[in-house]
Amino acid sequence: MITGVNHITFSVKDLEESFVFYTQVLGFQPIAKWSKGAYLLAGDTWIALTVDHCVRETVLPEYTHIAFTVSMQDFEALSDRIKGSRVEIWQDNRSEGASLYFIDPNGHKLEIHASDLETRIKTAKAAPWAELEFFV
Repeated sequence: MITGVNHITFSVKDLEESFVFYTQVLGFQPIAKWSKGAYLLAGDTWIALTVDHCVRETVLPEYTHIAFTVSMQDFEALSDRIKGSRVEIWQDNRSEGASLYFIDPNGHKLEIHASDLETRIKTAKAAPWAELEFFV
């Protein structure tokens, strides 16, 4: 049985640029770095960066993205730091909780989000969308 996410790997075209973005802009903790990659921590989540010369040239059009948790107290400062890094914002927030949707230097869609599943479900139950069904 799957018990959680073990790690997330991002393909990167420029390791140094990505390492700086993830550690200095997003604040991930560096654990190890070598010529073709790096290991970082985002809270308790292991993030791997790996040099890949096949990194996409454009952002994928679909909605798929990874959202990282941030406290409401830290949201504004981190959001300002991300925007100050001149990344592309790919969507305005349309859900409960504070969110910022942005593109990393390699075209990966990311989000910082200051809420949780419990709050999302409570909000959905208060104003359900079409054909919404709950299992818990």
